[in-house]
Amino acid sequence: MKSPPASRSELDEVIVNIELTLASIVQGLALSVLADNTSAVLSNGPATAWPYVGVGFLTILLFWSRALIHTLTLIRWPLEFVHNFFYFVCALAEVLAFKHLNDPFMWFVLNAVFAALVWGLFIHDLRIIRQRAKDSVGPSSFRLYAIVDADQRLNIRLVMPLLFLFLLGSALAIKMAPEFFLERRGHLILIGCQALGLLVYLGCVVRAFTRITPLISATRAEWRDDVEEGI
Repeated sequence: MKSPPASRSELDEVIVNIELTLASIVQGLALSVLADNTSAVLSNGPATAWPYVGVGFLTILLFWSRALIHTLTLIRWPLEFVHNFFYFVCALAEVLAFKHLNDPFMWFVLNAVFAALVWGLFIHDLRIIRQRAKDSVGPSSFRLYAIVDADQRLNIRLVMPLLFLFLLGSALAIKMAPEFFLERRGHLILIGCQALGLLVYLGCVVRAFTRITPLISATRAEWRDDVEEGI
């Protein structure tokens, strides 16, 4: 006798677990690479590379946090392959940047590439937000996706463009004025600005997640009701 087919809610749980596992694995790999290169920095210096270690760690926390929120608010069956492919490509750029803790120019170049890829991920995920809005029928869902959509568009139109331009501009500044930014250690100003920006952004992400947590659980309950009632 054949087993009954899995319900949509059961498949949703499978996809969520896959997504969370993937995000944790790729960022765990990035953390491993950062740790290896941090060991070399601590052993051989220079001390001016230490701030880059902190920024690298902030980058991992930010990417993982955003991936976690995205998974809990948006991910359902079926699996979104392109979205997950973005995770791998972003992780590649992230890891390459972590291998240049002693090279400010390449650090900012590769971080600009990473920012551009994350920007593309935000743009791609607009389609998923629209799909979830269509899937959802309850008041909690409407409130949640209004917040998520506004946040997504803010990142696309303001946050990621500013970050990309800052990182690209920093790389160009180092290339054009190496005497100041390298020999006189002016690059510490740039990495300090990056650290401050990422720290503020991480604080905003954590605070936003705290605000929408009740809506997430209510929305996923509405998803299950939708499946069970056959609406």
